[in-house]
Amino acid sequence: MRLSKLVGRRIKEDPKDAKTVSHKFLVRGGYVRPVSAGIYSLLPTGKRVIAKIEAIIREEMNKIDGQEVLMPVVLPAELWEESGRYGSVGAELLRFSDRNNKPMILGMTHEEAVVHLARTELTSYRQLPAMLYQIQTKYRDEARPRAGLIRVREFTMKDAYSFHTDQADLEKYYARCHEAYVRIFQRLGMKNVLSIEANSGMMGGAVSHEFMALCDCGEDTIFYSPDRQYRANREVATAAWKFEKPAAALPLEKVHTPNCKTIEEVAGFLKVQPENTGKVVFYQNAITGELICALIRGDFEVNESKLANAAQAPELKFADDESIRKAGCVPGFASIINIDASKMKMIVDRSVAESGNLVVGANEADYHYINFNYERDCDTAASLVTDIATVREGDPCPVTGEPLKMERGIEVGNIFQLGTKYSAPMGCNYLDVNGKSHPMIMGCYGIGVGRAMASVIEQSCDDYGPIWPISIAPWQVEVVAIGYDKPEIKAAADKIYNDLQAAGVEVLFDDRGEKPGFMFSDADLLGIPFRVVVSPKTMAENCAEFRRRDCRDAERIALDAVNNIAVEAVNKEMALYQ
Repeated sequence: MRLSKLVGRRIKEDPKDAKTVSHKFLVRGGYVRPVSAGIYSLLPTGKRVIAKIEAIIREEMNKIDGQEVLMPVVLPAELWEESGRYGSVGAELLRFSDRNNKPMILGMTHEEAVVHLARTELTSYRQLPAMLYQIQTKYRDEARPRAGLIRVREFTMKDAYSFHTDQADLEKYYARCHEAYVRIFQRLGMKNVLSIEANSGMMGGAVSHEFMALCDCGEDTIFYSPDRQYRANREVATAAWKFEKPAAALPLEKVHTPNCKTIEEVAGFLKVQPENTGKVVFYQNAITGELICALIRGDFEVNESKLANAAQAPELKFADDESIRKAGCVPGFASIINIDASKMKMIVDRSVAESGNLVVGANEADYHYINFNYERDCDTAASLVTDIATVREGDPCPVTGEPLKMERGIEVGNIFQLGTKYSAPMGCNYLDVNGKSHPMIMGCYGIGVGRAMASVIEQSCDDYGPIWPISIAPWQVEVVAIGYDKPEIKAAADKIYNDLQAAGVEVLFDDRGEKPGFMFSDADLLGIPFRVVVSPKTMAENCAEFRRRDCRDAERIALDAVNNIAVEAVNKEMALYQ
């Protein structure tokens, strides 16, 4: 490919709205162009990278007996009604009606669609296990798209779904898929990816893992032990907290706390530590409107994912003051003492249930109770005690006891053991050896393709542009001709270009004849692993300059050796990603 003919210009300045390096370089390097918030077009350079990512994914899915299919982006709402998700998923699911007023959706995930397909094609235990996968466009009506391809509305995803006769078979295949994911991310050239325990969320299922590319711009928070025996997303991470009840439960007493609403204000006024207080945080089920009361010790924060799971709420939102008052509570001074449990769902964190003599609200403006003890002062039958606390860096690891470390990461893949969440309600059954019908046991496995491309840049770049691993680089070698208008330069550069192409090397040829600094700047933005430079200075020595993108130093090599040296370098580098 000659750069003079390549569609997609390089841009000198960073986009104004770009905050991450991948967003900056993908736009500046001519890989993508924004169409609308969270919606991008791929230019030829970006498409070449994406095609290589998809090829690696296909190879690894095929190795574990995956069969590729392609399901529609536009789906009838009735499929999602069958599974029960149509009413439980929020505004991120784009709903619309066709010209016949039939309710439709744009698929953000394809569990319902694949179950619809499987129940017509898989009927007997003899056909199981089976795995179907696709690489398809998805649409999620994201409220706040950001960071270029990391959080978008329209995206390409590899999603795979496996079908099994029993849980043991699912677990066996789940482990195979986990290994395949490890290989995929290694072959994509990601430098630091962790597999961690995760929250299943709207996908459902009892077990799930996320693959996190560690980088500072990541939206997810990961906790892990120093030896990495324990790894978990903040949404599900727990710690070996030890709570102690006091030797004696002191009498409950109401005290005046004028204008003290926050934990800091109350603790300061009463001269106690935050861990000696308890706080109530009110949420609502965003779908049903049900009020949810969370009680947690004052030095902890509520983990909304844990709370949503405990309350069986698909989505949470903070409750407004009017809803809190209607339930008989006073905002800022709320308590679960003497309240009507029928008006809310009450969730109590272990930090409160296993402590004692705490300061809590009194459901009266400017008043709190001291010496609150959960088992003595509440109707324990009306509340659920569980872990709803957010882990903090330095908390003791639940496995090793060592202080937990914290990192940021981008979720580049996820796998779920779905069980019968979709197969049972949608009638996706198989006949066993005795002719008896059972719902299939399912697994689900996803990789964000565009997000993977952006994540590679986040982990592999310098101040000048991406440093592409050769496995997904848009081209393997770039030939730069300085002074291309000179016959001897043109002849030498053309020969190198043609010889490398004949040898099967993917070559980008900068034949534009621009100033050297301009050409080198573009070369850095293109991030191609190897660069051959032909210039008047090198020609004077009958040489070319050869260098790696990840190294600022270059070496001089004889013109007649360029082809062999470049081919050998490409083959050696490619072998690292097989």
